[in-house]
Amino acid sequence: MPVRILAIESSCDETAAAVCVDGCIVSNIVAGQKVHEQYGGVVPELASRAHMQHIVPVVDAAIKKAGVRMAEINAVGYTQSPGLIGSLLVGGQFAKSLALSQKIPLIAVHHMQAHVLANLIDSPKPSFPFLCLTVSGGHTQLIQCDSPLTMKVLGETIDDAAGEAFDKSAKLLGLPYPGGPLIDHYAQAGDGKRFNFPKPQIAGLDFSFSGLKTAILYFLQQAGKSVSYKQGQQISKIEQDKFIADNLSDICASIQQRIISILLDKLEKAVHQTGIRSVCLAGGVSANRGLRKEFLTLAQQKGWKASIPLFEYSTDNAGMIAITAYYKYLDNQRSDLTLSSSARANW
Repeated sequence: MPVRILAIESSCDETAAAVCVDGCIVSNIVAGQKVHEQYGGVVPELASRAHMQHIVPVVDAAIKKAGVRMAEINAVGYTQSPGLIGSLLVGGQFAKSLALSQKIPLIAVHHMQAHVLANLIDSPKPSFPFLCLTVSGGHTQLIQCDSPLTMKVLGETIDDAAGEAFDKSAKLLGLPYPGGPLIDHYAQAGDGKRFNFPKPQIAGLDFSFSGLKTAILYFLQQAGKSVSYKQGQQISKIEQDKFIADNLSDICASIQQRIISILLDKLEKAVHQTGIRSVCLAGGVSANRGLRKEFLTLAQQKGWKASIPLFEYSTDNAGMIAITAYYKYLDNQRSDLTLSSSARANW
């Protein structure tokens, strides 16, 4: 009998549902939330309300597109953590109610584990063990994956995530939310070597981006001049804005180049330390065209076997939740339907 999993993702500002049949994603529906654009970032309360509006039609659309009946679903998977607590509660309580009503198992999924396993959705799939550079708005990690359900964190950010560095830099440049994709857009026409931003010296496989963000702030405040160029003098906002407008593509390219170099240098170090030559990219920032291109170029130069999920499985989606729930279902992992806490902001 086929194993059919319905999955729900609601960790931030995307309401998503997917159906997985025997490890194949047959539907993957995502509803975004444009309400946050005017605020320059995700407003948690508004996100929760939007999830409540979207979740029924999104789940219904996923089931219909998959061509299955609810009675044929074997289990319901959902994102338990990490994320915005209100958003997680909407998805978690809906998934729990659905599982109870259908008398089928409930399977809680860790959002970051799901990002890693998005690499197992399409062929060719990476061979185990593999290393995964997982880069998102809230997390930056190097993961050693020995099996679908056996993972170890080798390194992670000690302060800010790479995705946050992209978004905060975009905000400093006056770009609208979400700014990370816009930096990627403008960087395509820029010179990444034009401006040399500092590289943090962090031991081991951990990351740091807070210092880089500060350096970018000072750089823009001085309109590209050294901090000591006008000691005791403040450059006008008009001069600063003109400098950004005249050099936007090169600034974006230089910021992006530095963030990518930090990420890939650590990945190369992890390959050297572990001897694992199968590497993957995951997380929302893996949709960045510059990162994808340089990741594949480095892998080719080093003779690594490289994998990257399709764009639709890189950003937040329910397909990655479904594939993770599928492997947990095969391993007989179930969540307690009476569990009072169906969501955790951190895990």
